[in-house]
Order: sequence, then C-alpha cells, then structure tokens
Amino acid sequence: MSTILPCSPKPETITVVIDTREQLPLTLSPLKIVSETLQTGDYSIRGLESVIAIERKSISDLLRCIGTDRVRFAKEVQRLLAYPVRALVIESSWQELEAGGWRSRVMPQAVIGSLLGWSAAGLPIVMAGSHEQAGRYVSRLLYIAARRRWRESRSLLGYTPHTDSKLKIQTADSEMTLGQ
Repeated sequence: MSTILPCSPKPETITVVIDTREQLPLTLSPLKIVSETLQTGDYSIRGLESVIAIERKSISDLLRCIGTDRVRFAKEVQRLLAYPVRALVIESSWQELEAGGWRSRVMPQAVIGSLLGWSAAGLPIVMAGSHEQAGRYVSRLLYIAARRRWRESRSLLGYTPHTDSKLKIQTADSEMTLGQ
C-alpha cells in the first residue's frame, strides 16, 4: 500500500476545535469546525489541542477578565503561556480601548496595562478590531500553525520539499511512499 502525503494540507481538510463554552463562535471558513471542551483557550486544531490555544475576547469579556474575574483569568493566561502556539485575540482596537466609553469601573489605563503586561510575559495580543475580523485572523492563524506542524512532521519522517525522490516507509504490514 502506498500513500502520497501532500506538501501542505488544504484549509478545508483542517478541523478546528471550538470550546463548548464559547458564547459567540467565530466564523472560520473554509476550515471545518467541531465543538468540544478544550482545557485552555477557545480555539485549537484537532490533534494539536496540546500545542495550539487561541483565546478570544470581546470588549465586555476583556473588561470582566481585567476586573471581577482577574484572578481566574490570570490562571488562564498562565495555562496559555505553556502552549507553543498561543494568542489572545481582542475584538477591538488599541484606539477604542484607549478611548474607554464603556460602563465599567475598569479604566482604559488598566486595560492597556494588562494587555501590555500579558504581552511582555509572552502572550501574543492580536487586536482584531471586530468579531468578523477576529474570525478571519483566527482562521488564518490556526491554518498557518497547522501547516507549520504538518511540515515539521514531514521533516521528521525524512522528507524535504527539495528531494526529488520519494521516501518509502515500511511498516510490518504495509509500505508508505511520501512525496509530491
């Protein structure tokens, strides 16, 4: 039995896992979607749940995480920092956060300071602007991370894109051919 492993997966072959607690899931087309409980974050890739964790926050969620839920969210940030691929995606812009304009006791300076502190700790912050833009950014981030892991796996198997010959892997009951 021979199987050809393509150089990169197509977006529609990647399955995103959305946490069951996610209140307003993002549109992540053309990626496939399933809903399951994740240990950390709101979004990951099937099979890479221990590698990729993306957390999404609307402004109201963010204000709650900086205010009344700060202790709980600090633990979430610590868990996110353990993932090789991680990000906090905010459905806002820096300018919108600086302007304030919300009904909360959380001051704009506290929001900006918290985000910068988490960033300094190693958590990438993606200011997406809106829910729709967040969907596009998260979809693209997940695809890029999955594609990179795919290529790393191919490399571990001994295949490089510069190799003209196909790599044959023999198992006890079959043979697999890797190549383009």
